[in-house]
Amino acid sequence: MKYTLLLLSLTLLMSCGSKEENKKGFEYNRTTKEVKKANAPKGSEVPIDLSNKGIGPIKSVDFGSSIDKDLASLGETTFKQKCTACHMPDRKLIGPAMSGLYERRSPEWVMNMLLNPTEMLKQDPIASALLKEYNNVMMLNQNLSEEEARAISEYLRTL
Repeated sequence: MKYTLLLLSLTLLMSCGSKEENKKGFEYNRTTKEVKKANAPKGSEVPIDLSNKGIGPIKSVDFGSSIDKDLASLGETTFKQKCTACHMPDRKLIGPAMSGLYERRSPEWVMNMLLNPTEMLKQDPIASALLKEYNNVMMLNQNLSEEEARAISEYLRTL
């Protein structure tokens, strides 16, 4: 009887939920049987990676210390014309919310995504993960100029 009780207790203890992280950066929760990417925002499996500059023509962006209000205003207009069908500042829609974007992505990555979404979705690991998270709805190429992408990027700093 003691051995049965001990065995039952050990089995119960071993089945209790806990999280483990392996060397590949995935977190496994034994209770819910969920696998999530470590270092991902809550509710997301996409990691935060500020060192990823993306794939495209933009290699470096210097925002400076203050926001260029005229450029941000132009970016807001362009964003409202071309982006709000899928993106909202403070909530998920067809695509991710834009508020706090530069806490998750580098400026270069953002501009490359704006200018080169097709290649980014094919080759960039973060863009591919976002595509998967948002039900494989591809971001359309809006054929933005670098100036328009820079203006939108400036506007996104204000959110």
